[in-house]
Amino acid sequence: MTRNHTRSAELAARAAGLTPGGVHSNVRLAGPRVFFERGEGAWLWDVDGNDYVDYLLGQGPNFLGHAPRAVNDAVAAAMRRGSVFGAQHALENDASELFLQAVGWADRVRFGVSGTESVQLALRLARAATGRRRFVRFAGHYHGWLDNVLVRTVDETTTPASAGQLDQFDQFHVLPYNDLAAVETLLAEHADDLAAILLEPVMCNSGVVPPRDGYLRGLRDLCDRHSVVLIFDEVITGFRIAPGGAADRYGVAPDLATYGKAMAGGWPVAAVAGRAELMDPIGTGEVNHSGTFNASVPACAAVAATLRQLRDDPPYDRLETHGGKLVDGLRELGTRHDVPLRAQGLPMAFHMSFGDPSPIHDLGQLDRLDLERYARFAHVLVDYGVWVAPRGIWYISAAHGEKELVAVLERVDAALAAGGGDR
Repeated sequence: MTRNHTRSAELAARAAGLTPGGVHSNVRLAGPRVFFERGEGAWLWDVDGNDYVDYLLGQGPNFLGHAPRAVNDAVAAAMRRGSVFGAQHALENDASELFLQAVGWADRVRFGVSGTESVQLALRLARAATGRRRFVRFAGHYHGWLDNVLVRTVDETTTPASAGQLDQFDQFHVLPYNDLAAVETLLAEHADDLAAILLEPVMCNSGVVPPRDGYLRGLRDLCDRHSVVLIFDEVITGFRIAPGGAADRYGVAPDLATYGKAMAGGWPVAAVAGRAELMDPIGTGEVNHSGTFNASVPACAAVAATLRQLRDDPPYDRLETHGGKLVDGLRELGTRHDVPLRAQGLPMAFHMSFGDPSPIHDLGQLDRLDLERYARFAHVLVDYGVWVAPRGIWYISAAHGEKELVAVLERVDAALAAGGGDR
């Protein structure tokens, strides 16, 4: 299939002279240089008029689909009265109440702008509460792009992931995910210097690897035993995999958690939530958390409208059904075309790659898959009107239905039939 990308190519050439790499986030460096005109529901249209069934969803935030009318109408109505006051507004309470009701386990919430900054606040709160400095994290988990959390782990060796990055690795210990014994051993030796355990409860950013049975509960018990703060990074999983995120789906409550993406219908909002005794030092000024755009009018309007829609018309059963059918269909296409196409994860977020179909449980097993082959295939899929991430994660939205399921399987089938999955 040949699609015209003339206008996108012109815009990409122009962008290359304006911003490094022609993109404004390094996550997009690996993606095709397609420029989009608009999105609606589960579909995108580029500046050349090509359509795409979208399973990237802006890297996850468009959980209700693109341009959800209820959210955009609420934001537009609120912004006619202003956007940033340097003070409080009534929508803050609406958004906070709906948020805490949905999450269920937390006493307090503080809104911010990005998941990256929310992780920093959670770590600061854990240090303030414990008087300890270090934390435990896990290979393959992503917690933002700042110096003290951005790492590259290859063959159990952890290094800075960026030139110019300060080496602050003495602040944390890196362990393999899903290995509870390794955590128990480390805490037995170093708990007196450990403020927190920080993890994606589902390793969504890399591989969409679920926790083993009992793993999260085991971490909870170890944290209780050693007075260590348990922090869930739910920037991806929050509100996506259950109304209350991974804490809800797996029945394990952390002490603090960070949120973003799915909570605001595509608007840039993040949050830290947690137990009152951990959160309240922000309110006394003992722990600083500042930001001009925190809890802005459009942010709170978007959160409130999104969470009301998720409460009043929960999409989770539909997501389970759609995601399950899609994964089954993709696996069947791999078998039909004799390519080792594999899928793993949850119905509302899963990972595609090439390789052994056996389940994987940590970064080491993920790295043994043919991820580069899949990245090439993702670029081929763009030419067939399927918008997905080269790193393999597929997101499902409340806007995906039977039309999108038929379209994506037809288009992936055509791409494979043309040899797009070949080495």
